Amino acid sequence: MGKAKALKDKLYGAAVLKMSFRLRGDEESPAFRFVYPGVLRDLELEDAAVERYIEENREAVEKAARGSTPPMGPR
Repeated sequence: MGKAKALKDKLYGAAVLKMSFRLRGDEESPAFRFVYPGVLRDLELEDAAVERYIEENREAVEKAARGSTPPMGPR
């Protein structure tokens, strides 16, 4: 069995996904409405926690959502 992801890693991944749709104005799209709830369920996250993570790490999340990976370090 694979190593369990840390909560910060889960939040980062969900936040980048959500921000990528948000930056395109696609949060109401069928694709987002299908994919995002499944990601939350699979990662056992709540949307409110993802939103808090976005607020606290906006610059890194937006950069990653735009296709530029931030340097490795604390997330």
